[in-house]
This record gives sequence, structure tokens and C-alpha cells, in this order.
Amino acid sequence: MAVRAEAKYIPLGPQKMREAIDVIRGKSVAEARSTLFFTNRSAARVIEKVLNSAVANAEHNNALSADELYVKEARVDEGPTLKRYSFRSMGRVNRIHKRSSHVTIAVEQKGVRS
Repeated sequence: MAVRAEAKYIPLGPQKMREAIDVIRGKSVAEARSTLFFTNRSAARVIEKVLNSAVANAEHNNALSADELYVKEARVDEGPTLKRYSFRSMGRVNRIHKRSSHVTIAVEQKGVRS
């Protein structure tokens, strides 16, 4: 049984988040934590918090051991985009899209099929 954790409306673009989340998919929790710790991206800090939340949910709610967990699903979806304007010379306007992301991480015990 997979245990999930989500973080929504993170003010980072989904493309940047996916670069950091692709490296942990399918790894054990300990390996994923060390990979995220040494990843030099701001998205890695957010993903690490969501991973820790998923592990805490598994330990507290389902009495699973953190040593036996692996990352079953790691997904970044696009959140709402804030549309802003940057005013330029001669009456022109440039659009600015401030993108946000929703992160979902599911962990599961090794050797368990659902």
C-alpha cells in the first residue's frame, strides 16, 4: 500500500521541479534523501520536505519502517499561473508568467505489490 504526501502551490516552475524529482524516482528513501541533499537546486529542498512528510506518514499512520521504503511515485504537476505585466518604454507591455507546481510523492514498502 502506497503512502502519499503532497505539496501544492509551490512558487517554482514545474520544469525546474521535474529536473530535481526525476533523480529520486524508484530509489530507496535513504538513497533519495542523500541524492536530494547533494543536489544544488532550490527545488531539491522542497522535494526533500515532501519526501520526509511521506515517510513520516508511513511511519505514523501505517507503522512502516523507514528503512524498508522506496519512492514508488514522484510527480510534479502544473499549478495555477499568475499573469503579471512588465511595462516597457513607448507604451508597450511584456507578459510575465509566474508558474507554480504541485508535488506528489508516494512511498511503499519494498517487496509489496498492490
